[in-house]
Amino acid sequence: MADNKYDVIVLGSGPGGYVAAIRAAQLGLKTAIVERELLGGICLNWGCIPTKALLRSAEIFHYMQSAGDYGLKAKEIEADLEAVVKRSRGVAKQLNQGVTHLMKKNKIAVHMGEGTLTGPTSLTVKGEKGEEKLTARHVIVATGARARDLPFAKADGKRIWTYRHAMTPPEMPKKLLVIGSGAIGIEFASFYNDMGADVTVVEMLDRIVPVEDKDVSAFLEKSLAKQGMTIMTGAGVEDIKASAKGVKAKIKAKDGTVSETEFTHCIVAIGIVPNTENIGLDKLVEMDRGFIRIDPFGRTKSKGLWAIGDCTPGPWLAHKASHEGVAAAEAIAQELGNKDVHPHPLDRNNIPGCTYCHPQIASVGMTEAAAREAGREVKVGTFPFIGNGKAIALGEAEGFIKTVFDAATGELLGAHMIGAEVTELIQGYTIGKTLETTEAELMQTVFPHPTLSEMMHESVLGAYGRPLHI
Repeated sequence: MADNKYDVIVLGSGPGGYVAAIRAAQLGLKTAIVERELLGGICLNWGCIPTKALLRSAEIFHYMQSAGDYGLKAKEIEADLEAVVKRSRGVAKQLNQGVTHLMKKNKIAVHMGEGTLTGPTSLTVKGEKGEEKLTARHVIVATGARARDLPFAKADGKRIWTYRHAMTPPEMPKKLLVIGSGAIGIEFASFYNDMGADVTVVEMLDRIVPVEDKDVSAFLEKSLAKQGMTIMTGAGVEDIKASAKGVKAKIKAKDGTVSETEFTHCIVAIGIVPNTENIGLDKLVEMDRGFIRIDPFGRTKSKGLWAIGDCTPGPWLAHKASHEGVAAAEAIAQELGNKDVHPHPLDRNNIPGCTYCHPQIASVGMTEAAAREAGREVKVGTFPFIGNGKAIALGEAEGFIKTVFDAATGELLGAHMIGAEVTELIQGYTIGKTLETTEAELMQTVFPHPTLSEMMHESVLGAYGRPLHI
């Protein structure tokens, strides 16, 4: 009979869960992971990775259509949606197999099935082998979250889609309604717009990508409108009726007028719901709107029970979940007597955010408005892509970089970008914030030429009245 007693059991194998399991195993702890569907969770199989594969195909299609701008000729350019989706699913499958390999490499036991807690440090798993009983000294809940449905229209996968349906579409939408303009909504709006759909985005708040700096939101809205999208802010969808031919949406505009518009398909991207019901958490943890309350290392109110990732308070990002997983595993190892490990709590001020629309968005830290509302006196610098030689050479002169500093101390409070490849640039500022960098260190740093990263330097210089190329 198998030994089902462990030091650590992780419930859920997304980017938080599988990373927590790997770090626990690295620290010499006997570790198991429980997964009901696919190793890698939503992010790897149905979220971050396959969507980026879709967006990459759309990006290349966009460039092919603009070949003349680069002195090239291309004829009879077509998009094969079925092949695009097939490539995306292949990328996800490859990475799923990679996680499987990592579990074997780190000698992590994998129990496939539905896991239910029977106590803070025990659970049952119902799978193909029947029911197994597992116990551990510590359990980490990493069950993630799922898409939120509209209260009056449940996604059916035919005409009304969540992100999962939008990644494996049965057909190409001709006229698409996207409800919600957060990262998920805007990314799919950008993908389908580039692929040729007529896209309308409806956002309840007064601007799209509302968590971003208002200057970024304004720039993106103008850019998407220029690309042919219809953007409706301060608006709401009051009702949706689906039929075999499409959907009829009753939309209330900013001015209060209500109209009924027909679309072929609709994507609902209005947030997430944590997967915390029916897994035995009752009386074991404290909840906040369904999310598990934790301390900075992931501890719940029950000794030995931890939680990380999208089932805990936001931001709901894969890299935040992974970081929490490492912190929790190291804190557990320390509690179990490992004196060589020194866990650090997650600093939520230093979590970067990325949106892979066209143009891309990336940010870290406080927006200018948030800094001022917090009573900070600030210095703000911006630098446009049009002032950067590499951006012009790439044919990507749309966008800007904005930095926000504390006027009294020079502390970098936040950085906000929109434009080509900014999701790759933001980590420079994230490292700077983690190291508590001031404007002085950033100004004295040598940035390579010609690169897009030079704009990061120029934005800092701009905050202090010293820009060189504008």
